[in-house]
Amino acid sequence: MEPLITSSTKKGERSAFLLLTVALFPILAIALVVIFGFVVWFWQMFVSGPPGPPRG
Repeated sequence: MEPLITSSTKKGERSAFLLLTVALFPILAIALVVIFGFVVWFWQMFVSGPPGPPRG
């Protein structure tokens, strides 16, 4: 026997879907880009130096 799907269940699923697609995923995408940028910036400051022609 299948469980009943009520209108409150559908409403909760819809609000969860909207929360994920409108708020959470864009925020996570921006956060990942920012974190990657900081990792590259710190790597260049402390390890490899700025990009450019090789010293020689």
